Amino acid sequence: MLTRLSISNYALIDSLEIEFQEGFTTITGETGAGKSILLGALSLVLGKRADLSTLKNSDVKCTVEAVMDIKAYDMEDFFSEHDLDHENETFIRREILPSGKSRAFVNDTPVTLNILAALGARLVDIHSQHQTLQLTENAFQFRVLDAVSGNDDLLKSYQGHLGRYTRLSQRLESLKEQKATATKALDYNSFLLKELEEADLNEGVLEALESEYEQLNNVESLMALLSNAHQILNEEQVGVVVALAQLRQLMQKLRDFGADYDNLNERMQAVAIELADLGNELETLSETVEPNPHRLEEVNTQLQQLHHLFQKHNVGNVEALRSIKQELESTVSASLNIDDDIESVEKELKQLKANLLSVGGQIRKNRQQALPDLMLQLNKKVAILGMPSAGFEVELLEADTFRPNGLDDLVFLFRANKGARAGELKKVASGGELSRIMLAIKSILAAHEKLPTLMFDEIDTGVSGEISNKMGDIMKAMGESMQIFAITHLPQVAAKGLQQFKVLKREDGSNTTTHIEKLTEAARIKELAEMLGGRAYTDSAVSHAQQLLFQRS
Repeated sequence: MLTRLSISNYALIDSLEIEFQEGFTTITGETGAGKSILLGALSLVLGKRADLSTLKNSDVKCTVEAVMDIKAYDMEDFFSEHDLDHENETFIRREILPSGKSRAFVNDTPVTLNILAALGARLVDIHSQHQTLQLTENAFQFRVLDAVSGNDDLLKSYQGHLGRYTRLSQRLESLKEQKATATKALDYNSFLLKELEEADLNEGVLEALESEYEQLNNVESLMALLSNAHQILNEEQVGVVVALAQLRQLMQKLRDFGADYDNLNERMQAVAIELADLGNELETLSETVEPNPHRLEEVNTQLQQLHHLFQKHNVGNVEALRSIKQELESTVSASLNIDDDIESVEKELKQLKANLLSVGGQIRKNRQQALPDLMLQLNKKVAILGMPSAGFEVELLEADTFRPNGLDDLVFLFRANKGARAGELKKVASGGELSRIMLAIKSILAAHEKLPTLMFDEIDTGVSGEISNKMGDIMKAMGESMQIFAITHLPQVAAKGLQQFKVLKREDGSNTTTHIEKLTEAARIKELAEMLGGRAYTDSAVSHAQQLLFQRS
């Protein structure tokens, strides 16, 4: 509920702060006194867009702050979702800067206008004559019927199934499209994959093949070089090995002449061992190297295959070919497995459809059972509100598709007079009738839903006398379980409030400001008397005003 509203530098308001109580509160004031300004300021803090024209002083920022008691609203999930601190006493503030920039805060945490509007919609419902158009919307009509039917939990279950069903239906269509496309591409992708599977794409294969190709392609030169090297090392008369043996003998003789010569000898022995090993390896390689035209052709074919694949896939290394191969494996596998995916989705859709039909059927059953009671309540309330001959004709029809709120279509017709032909509300009901019907419906909803704070903006326009008295009774009764505000021109309604505020203008030289005051009992009598008889109110007007207040209590 709204416990406090603070406004500064907004329209004709310099600064004001108002505290409100629970129950039914009425707000009165002469036409043009600024009641619409009060609503405008409240709308700002509930997320309505603003402009610089709202600033009374264009050099100073405009601030509107509402303090809400939200402990009864179960809004922990909303606050958690938007990373806001949840406090039973929640502060909502809106600032309009002279630059035109707008800022919004919830418990001192900055929020976007969308979040502010979403929060505001759950806390305060400002009902104007324009809002009566909701009556003509099918979704609102279903909301009323389902509130009376007790379908809240069933609707949540149904909508959960429907969301999943909708997503899976889209997934099925996508899979079918993929299958049609994949079928055309499968043969080509399989051919590309087979090419890559037949090629050796192991790490280092290109370098190994190129090295082997060089050896096989130049085998005769290689054999000659190995032979010459071996001959230089091992020729009987002048070979390096022979000369080295002579050198080794000399070194062995020198080693006895001191440590320096002994070191030279050791180095000589190491060189001799290394050269001997080199000679053995040259001999071994000479024995293994021989012409192999068949293997040369194989290596050349493999190299040509790799370079062909490089060119075909526009890459320059084997690693890139391996990546392409993996992608093709996934694509081909998905193409081959898509029928299994389609079958799995169709199976789940079948189960979801069964769930929707089951839950939707229970929702329909509850609606059918609650419909007579809803009609009885509506007809009774609108009769109290001065439409004794009015009536509603509501028919529940089976829909041919899954609807967002069930398996039904709702035909909601109204007739204002006996013998008249029933028709759509927006076509056959006047503005005043729509306002009274909306009040009747909101009073029914209040008994079945935890509604936010309701603010009725001149919902009693166009009615008077006993009817206005009945409207006041209904709003007062609603105020027993929730917070209700009524901006009204009718004393019969104003007197029903547990508290009453008056909006008024004051002029100080060239400056005009709007103020709002909570009226004492004496001030209420004076205000009601003026509403009854004008400023020159009579004793009878005062007596009538007292009577209205006495009836209230």
